[in-house]
Amino acid sequence: MSMFYEATYLVDSRDTDLFAQCRPSALLGFLQEAAIQAAGEIGVSREKMIQQYHAFWMLSRVRYNLKRPLRCGERVRVKTWHRGGKSAMMYRDFDLFVGEEHVGEAISIWVLTELESRRLLRLSDVSEFERTDGGELCRSEQLHKPRPPEELTLSEVRRMHYSDTDINGHVNNGKYADFVCDALSMEALGKGAFVSSLQLGYLAECLPGEEISLYTGGEGREHFALGRGAEGKERFQAILTLDKLA
Repeated sequence: MSMFYEATYLVDSRDTDLFAQCRPSALLGFLQEAAIQAAGEIGVSREKMIQQYHAFWMLSRVRYNLKRPLRCGERVRVKTWHRGGKSAMMYRDFDLFVGEEHVGEAISIWVLTELESRRLLRLSDVSEFERTDGGELCRSEQLHKPRPPEELTLSEVRRMHYSDTDINGHVNNGKYADFVCDALSMEALGKGAFVSSLQLGYLAECLPGEEISLYTGGEGREHFALGRGAEGKERFQAILTLDKLA
């Protein structure tokens, strides 16, 4: 038996870039919202985890792959399920559809983190996960930390603001995609192309008031971005793939 959750999201003018395509950050927002709603459906919502385990969900890594760009006015159906909770990491898979057309897929890794200590909890201790995974839908693909290019260039230093934050008090997961696209000058890089794949790894929280140095590298289809805090600690890594429009 498999368990999954489905929701449909409209790509509207707030989600669209200058090329009339869904921005990577907006797509990550759809994935995040579907994951949040799916967690609620099986009894592991943020509110329940805080009340029962004094912990909250944090996204560790995410990657999506698209066969074509998502466009303004399209309705994207997101189908999602998790692979079970035994270690400290929970994998969640996604399929993306426009109508009956399969347009892409995604994978994310979530961890359950104690509110004060930020210690990771073992998901085997969360009884609510029992018999709620995707069963035969579950994939075996893993997400690994990408290897950066040998040469990286400082593209900009960006200050984190109130508008970047979410309910957990740190910079929202999707905002990092905006940071990456801005650092890569996507307004020029994306002409005649679309972001066919984006992987983000969240290494440490970013908080409002901090300044993050953004480094970029790569060429051709693949581009890499890395964010460091003022103390020199890596906060996130990203690898973005561009493909030409058909």
